[in-house]
Amino acid sequence: MKLHSSSNVALCVLVAVALNPLIGLAQTYSGQATALKATALGISITLADTGALPSTGGSITRNLANVNVAGLATASALHSETSGSGNSSQSSTHVANLSALGLVSARGISTSSTATCNGSTASTSGDSHFAMLTVAGQQIVDANPNLAISLPGGISVIVNEQTSSGDGQGTAQTTVNALHITAPGVDIVVGSSHSDITCP
Repeated sequence: MKLHSSSNVALCVLVAVALNPLIGLAQTYSGQATALKATALGISITLADTGALPSTGGSITRNLANVNVAGLATASALHSETSGSGNSSQSSTHVANLSALGLVSARGISTSSTATCNGSTASTSGDSHFAMLTVAGQQIVDANPNLAISLPGGISVIVNEQTSSGDGQGTAQTTVNALHITAPGVDIVVGSSHSDITCP
C-alpha cells in the first residue's frame, strides 16, 4: 500500500513538471558598475570597475582614491558597487570630483540603476545626480535624461545618458551613465551603472 501511494506521488510530481516548464527555473541577475572608463588612440582603461555580477547574484564593491588619465580626466574618491538578491539587481557609482578635457567639471556625481521582478514581469529604473556640473563654463542645473551638448572641435557631451531594453515580460536591462564625453579619438564615460534581471 505504501509503495502504491509513493508511486502516485511521484507520478503527480512528474506530470506537474511536464505541464509547467517554469518549475525549477531560477531568477538570474546581471549588473556592472564602473566609475570611469576612457579610450584614447585605441587604448582603453576602466577604473573602480566591479566587473560582471554573477548570474546567481551577490555583491561587488570597488574603490579608488585618485586618478589622472593621461591628461584626459582627473577624478577623486571613485566608488562603484553592484549586487543582486531577492527580486532585484542594482548598481551605483559615486565620484567626488571630476575634470575632463579642460571643458567639463563636476562634483558629487552619482548614478543608480535597478532591475526588478514583479512576479514574472521585469522592470527597470535609474538616474544620475550632480552636486555641481559645468560644461564649457556653463552650469547645468537640471539634466533631463540624454541631454546632448555639442561643443566646437567635434566634442559632444551627453548628460544623464540612459538606455533600456527588454522583452516586455520577464527580461529587462538598463544602463545609466552620468556623463558620456566624446571627441576625435577620445571616448570617456563617467559613472556607469548597469542592471539586468531575468524573472522565473
